Amino acid sequence: MELDPGTVSIIQLGWSRLLKLDDTAFAEAAGERIYRRDDDAELFTFVRLFGEEALVGPGWALDAAAGLDGDLLASHSTLLRLSREQGGRGLGAAGLYFCDNLPTLEPRDDVAVSDELEFAVELERLCPPDDIAEVGLSALEYRTILVDDSIAPPAPFAGAGYDIWSGILAHLGVLAAPGHRGQGHATFITKVVVEDAMAAGLIPQWRARTDNSASIRTALKSGFVECGSQTSVLLPAGA
Repeated sequence: MELDPGTVSIIQLGWSRLLKLDDTAFAEAAGERIYRRDDDAELFTFVRLFGEEALVGPGWALDAAAGLDGDLLASHSTLLRLSREQGGRGLGAAGLYFCDNLPTLEPRDDVAVSDELEFAVELERLCPPDDIAEVGLSALEYRTILVDDSIAPPAPFAGAGYDIWSGILAHLGVLAAPGHRGQGHATFITKVVVEDAMAAGLIPQWRARTDNSASIRTALKSGFVECGSQTSVLLPAGA
């Protein structure tokens, strides 16, 4: 499955703005790596997108990365090594996934849906801390929660939502309670949110850690296509 060229252009624009590059930076890279020096940057970040590359960080970070190929820079261990003396802390490597086709969504009458914050918070209480931190469901601008309303009180068991990035991208997150995983709930609620985001004129975006096979499977089942990656380390103030 491939994305429409118009979708590709919109995604390139969105990420150019996210990285504070010229709007046409990715579209006009033509195989040349893009660099942006920011000596006050809080992140040292390497992004691959549709075959193009961008590296953003302080001058010392760009100097340290000079001459290294993209495969090395996409490795989290490489960015950690380059930033170790400056106190860099790992944020990890993740694939970037996008979609531009409306999902096939089979209606369900066995669950209720809600956008209430209290259900998002309750769902987070059921999940491991790492999952909560990665998704941030209760903090997302838009969210939809699957709720079992056949019991009292009603209980949430899966949810998804998104924040709007650069006014263009709907950056998704999905969370399912441990006892309800592997049953298709995450894929279903993801498709619901994808449909909502596309109806709002946004391009759905999914970011999954390279070691999170469950997240990657859900993205692919929901119609997303892998289009690049992001590898980042967090830098201390003044690094």
